Amino acid sequence: MQIEAELARLSPDRDTILTVGVFDGVHLGHKYLLSQLRERAKEEGWMSGVVTFRQHPQAVLSPQTTLPYLTDLAHRTRLLEDEGIEAIVALSFTDELVKLSYRQFASLLKKYLRMRGLVIGPDFALGKNREGDAETLPALGQEMGFSLTVIPPLVIDGEVVSSTAIRDALTKGDIKKVAKMTGRPFSLKGRVIPGAGRGITLGFPTANLEINPEQALPADGVYASRVYIESKARPSVTNIGQRPTFGSSQKTVEVYILDYSQDLYQKELRIDIIERLRDEKRFSDAEALKKQIAEDVKQVKAILNSQNRSQVGVKR
Repeated sequence: MQIEAELARLSPDRDTILTVGVFDGVHLGHKYLLSQLRERAKEEGWMSGVVTFRQHPQAVLSPQTTLPYLTDLAHRTRLLEDEGIEAIVALSFTDELVKLSYRQFASLLKKYLRMRGLVIGPDFALGKNREGDAETLPALGQEMGFSLTVIPPLVIDGEVVSSTAIRDALTKGDIKKVAKMTGRPFSLKGRVIPGAGRGITLGFPTANLEINPEQALPADGVYASRVYIESKARPSVTNIGQRPTFGSSQKTVEVYILDYSQDLYQKELRIDIIERLRDEKRFSDAEALKKQIAEDVKQVKAILNSQNRSQVGVKR
């Protein structure tokens, strides 16, 4: 059984307290739950652990629909590690796993991960037909010897923080709401690939990024951003869309890095999207577009300089 092989890779040296879920985005609601997990682990002397999935369950349960991810597995794992989680297990969400009852799933967590505690949210469901929930799991825990802790959802501005709410904010270009719910800027990562070269002729050479088609993207438009090159943050203007001025129909992510001219082809870049500047629009000619980009650059400088000053003030 594949799930047993994947669970067996960890082999913890002490009992664990676990939580199970996709944790896409590792947002503030997730972080609150994880903080309670860590606290309980410390109290009991257990190892804190997260069981996550390599792909979203919807890809198997509802393959006809597409659900873009906020953070891929590698990024998600790093964010979970940053939250102080000691053990992270990524399971392949397969038909085999779907057929497991919640009792069978819990038994595997007991057998391979030494589970003594399980921390869940109120809408959590485990096992075939989602039968293992906050109502049925307490009795199973008593029978099998693990505790159950249910953590209430985190609410910000009257709305429950969730991956769904964050995806919705992204589609509307509401970057500030995304940052408020995740506690950090929204990030994109991709390899620099050849583009049409129009940015060079305009005086604003751009790096075109190859983005995974399953990655969630903000609404088409122009954004103030920071690009990380060899761990150094550089101010930038990021355009997401189809470049209507040039009659393109293919969606691209391209970034102009201020005061930077080195070759970046084939390098992998991370972009933090900071603030939405404007909608993407069609200009009458290249010269009009050039003037607008110059204005975008001025606006980006003002936004990032203001943000830098405020962050310095907070540190003091």
